[in-house]
Amino acid sequence: MCGVVAVIGKAEASSLVIEGLKKLEYRGYDSAGIASLDKKKLQVLKSEGKLTNLVNQFDLLISKKSYNDTEIAIGHTRWATHGNVSIENAHPLTSDNKVAVVHNGIIENYASLKKTLISEGYVFSSVTDTEVIPHLFTKYIKQGNDFLESGKLVLKVIKGAFAFIAISVDFPDQLFVSRNSSPIAIGIGDKCNFIGSDAQSIAHLTKRIIYLEDGDYALVKNETLDIFDAQSNIVDRQIIHVNSDIGLINKGGYKHFMKKEMFEQPSIIPQTIGSLFNEDQSININLDKLGFTNKSSLTICAAGTSFYAALIGKYWIEQIADIPVLVDLASEYRYRKPSVFGQTSILVISQSGESLDTLMALRYGKELGLTTTAIVNVTGSTIDREADYSLHTKAGPEIAVASTKSFTSQLIVLFLIAVSLGKKFNNIDANKVNKIKQYLNMLPLALANMLKLEDQIIALSQQIKNSKSVIFLGRGYMYPLALEAALKLKEISYIHAEGFAAGEMKHGPIALIEDGLPVIMFIISDGYEDKSISNLQEAHSRGAKVIVIGDEACLKKASFAEIKIKIPDIDDEFKSLLSPILMAIPAQLLAYHVSRERGTDIDQPRNLAKSVTVE
Repeated sequence: MCGVVAVIGKAEASSLVIEGLKKLEYRGYDSAGIASLDKKKLQVLKSEGKLTNLVNQFDLLISKKSYNDTEIAIGHTRWATHGNVSIENAHPLTSDNKVAVVHNGIIENYASLKKTLISEGYVFSSVTDTEVIPHLFTKYIKQGNDFLESGKLVLKVIKGAFAFIAISVDFPDQLFVSRNSSPIAIGIGDKCNFIGSDAQSIAHLTKRIIYLEDGDYALVKNETLDIFDAQSNIVDRQIIHVNSDIGLINKGGYKHFMKKEMFEQPSIIPQTIGSLFNEDQSININLDKLGFTNKSSLTICAAGTSFYAALIGKYWIEQIADIPVLVDLASEYRYRKPSVFGQTSILVISQSGESLDTLMALRYGKELGLTTTAIVNVTGSTIDREADYSLHTKAGPEIAVASTKSFTSQLIVLFLIAVSLGKKFNNIDANKVNKIKQYLNMLPLALANMLKLEDQIIALSQQIKNSKSVIFLGRGYMYPLALEAALKLKEISYIHAEGFAAGEMKHGPIALIEDGLPVIMFIISDGYEDKSISNLQEAHSRGAKVIVIGDEACLKKASFAEIKIKIPDIDDEFKSLLSPILMAIPAQLLAYHVSRERGTDIDQPRNLAKSVTVE
């Protein structure tokens, strides 16, 4: 999603802003821009496409001395919502060459505001919702208001989920910053300050971060920072010291962040596991804080990959703990007005901790009187701060839009929630818990061995790279994984892909089968494999190119498959119980290598964003 960065009080502010924008590229964007103030003159530079286009323009202007890199600048990477991708719609948006604004989110009532402003003589050069903000600032400044008061008046009339930064030639030593449901952080420096969509974007400038809360706005100067809450009271917000390595993110020798993050999983998983065990080897999950003083049902809300993790978590919690679980798309939860009869707890899952759909589901659950728990990867994120209780995945920064290590880390947390609930409510005994711990200790090596399938996956990717569509099948734990595999393939290779429960093929999807259509099944010896292979035979008999990724016993039974990929030999019970984590590896590798064969932008696929902060 869109990213904003600003610097005030530091030499070469525009250059520093551009460095911050580079750290926000992982979010996904389609245009970029910067604005700065030079002797009461507004300098604006914008470009379509990759940030390198903006950098090249900036470097050229600097070399010609046509752009003065001063001590105040704002910048933006845009992911188009209102209006197509164009220079006109790129941020910063300006008014009268005096006010510039960068904005993340959506102004819901922009149409009525725009109509009024046009009637008052303001001219719009874009079709974005954002442009009403600079025009409103200009309007209120012309009425004799200072920058702070003008910002307060703007906030009174705009509605929506947003974070924005404004500069004005009339107030050249000030930034106005506001946050409503969309995240923003302020970094504290020495006689200078910094603003960014997240700590990562300004971690190269400071380690002292303040996160604005919902409804907060601030007036930022070189040496002062005044923060106000929604009621216009001056407030102090906690200064957080971010990890020193948050800004030191690189590809580590890999061609893409996605591949680096896939291959980090054997080392990341032990960090997640270790954080969820106490020194006495008891599981470090507080079920009372989770809302389970008594046995009751659980709602899980999430979006995208996290939603598929939630579906797998449902299987685990219901089978291991005998607790009913409802899984909802976060974007639907509050709009369908759910019944919470018999429920005490809602669990939300978000890699970024900023996904607006998921945040709103959490808030709605809180309104309904439920205990709120979050599984997040980013400590200090909005969801992390607002949840009653948080469990952190410890996956480290994930830059590629397609989630890999965060997905498997989320599964670890969900699995241990299931085990904790099972132990509390006497569904599993101490011996079983100890065996599960042994399995978790085996997991990193097993994942490393699964990554050794890469050469076979590369060969498979060459077989399906030109396909127009791909179907993934699975049963039991493998069904949500089939959904996740389809999502991975479609989001970075742009091949249409669908995941289905194997038993549902005959209830409609089988009509899609035609000669050569790749049908990929994840399968293990879990007691249901014969039924799954029977479903696969239905696709084979209708001309599908059948591909099976599974253990040796299953591959022998599916002898008719055109392509077979054998996973490493693993203990049967371990393999069955933790199969979604293990089989996530070939699913991820396949999406990656098909995309590489097709030459797509793997880390930043078109139209997508890492952190979705609009509904």
